[in-house]
Amino acid sequence: MKIFDIKPSDKSIETNLQHKIDFKTKPVGALGKLEDLARQIGTIQSCLTPVLTSPTVAVFAGDHGIALDGVTPYPQEVTFQMVMNFLNGGAGINVFSKQNGLSVKVIDAGVNHDFAGIENLLHYKVNYGTRSFLKGAAMTADELKECIGKGANITNEIFSGGCNCIAFGEMGIGNTSSASMLMNYFTQINLEDCIGRGTGLDDQGLNKKIGLLKSAAEYHGEISSWNEIMQAFSGYEIAMMTGAMLQAAENKMIILLDGFIASTAYLAAFKLYPAIKDYVIACHLSDEKGHRLLLEYLGLSPLLNIGMRLGEGTGAAVAYPIIKAAVSFLNEMASFESAGVTNKS
Repeated sequence: MKIFDIKPSDKSIETNLQHKIDFKTKPVGALGKLEDLARQIGTIQSCLTPVLTSPTVAVFAGDHGIALDGVTPYPQEVTFQMVMNFLNGGAGINVFSKQNGLSVKVIDAGVNHDFAGIENLLHYKVNYGTRSFLKGAAMTADELKECIGKGANITNEIFSGGCNCIAFGEMGIGNTSSASMLMNYFTQINLEDCIGRGTGLDDQGLNKKIGLLKSAAEYHGEISSWNEIMQAFSGYEIAMMTGAMLQAAENKMIILLDGFIASTAYLAAFKLYPAIKDYVIACHLSDEKGHRLLLEYLGLSPLLNIGMRLGEGTGAAVAYPIIKAAVSFLNEMASFESAGVTNKS
C-alpha cells in the first residue's frame, strides 16, 4: 500500500503568528475560534499571510452490500441518482458550494451503476459496490490498496489545479453502517453508541440496524489489524477518502472535515499517520449519533453545531466562510501601530 510522507505543520512560526494576531486592533482573544483558525492555517502554510486558493469539495460516491440487508429505508439506486443530481448541480452541496465559492468534484469510487460516457465525473470505480459485511469482508486487500492509491491520485489532480484547501464529502446508501463499524473497531467505543438513524430510520428500523451490525461484529470477532478492519467494513468511497486525505496532508493542504462518514475516513487516516491532525479543521457536528463521541475521541472541536446530517460535504461548504474570515482578518485587519490606535498599557 502507498506510503505517505506527512510531516507536522511548522510550529516554529506560531510565536510570530500569535504576535500578529494579538496586535490587531482588538482585545486579545476577542475573535475567539477565528484566532485559532488563523494560527493553524498560518502554521500549515508556514506563512504570516496565508491564502486560500481554489477551494474544492471532493464528493466520493460508492455503494454498500450491507444496504441490501435492511439497514436503510432507501434503495441502493439512490446512490447513482444522487451522483447524477450532483453532476446536474441540484444537490445541497452544489447550492452551498456555489454560494460560498467552492468548486465541486464528484468521484465514482464504487457505485453500482455504469457511468460510461458521463462527463464531469471522475471515473475511479473500484467495483460495483462492496460486498455485505454480514458474512464476509466488504472488500479485498487489493481493492483496499487500489482505493488508497486512487484517493491519493485524486487529491494530486485537484492540487495540481491550484487548490490548497480541500473539503471531503460522500454519498453512499448504507454508508453510516460501514462508518459505525469502523468507529467501533478503531476506537473500541460501544457499538450501539456508534449507530445512528442514518437516512432517517424510525425506532423499529434503528433497532433492526443495531441488531444487524451486532451480528456482523459477532461474525468478524476481534480484529486489530488496520488493513483487516478496513477490508471488513469500509466502503470504497470511505477508503478512497482516506487515501485522499493522507495525500492532502502530505501536500500541506488544509483539510475541511464534514460529518460522520468523512470523520470515519479521517479516523482511519489518523490511525496510520497521526500527524495528519495538524492539517484538519472539523467543520461541523453532525446530528448523526456517534459523531460527537468520535470528534471527542479525535480531539477535534467542530466550528458549527446546527443540526445538519446531510453528508455530501455540506457541513464543510457551509462552514467555509468562517475559515475565510479567519484568513481575512489576519491579512487585512489593521494593527494598533498601523492604525494609530493606542494599545493597552
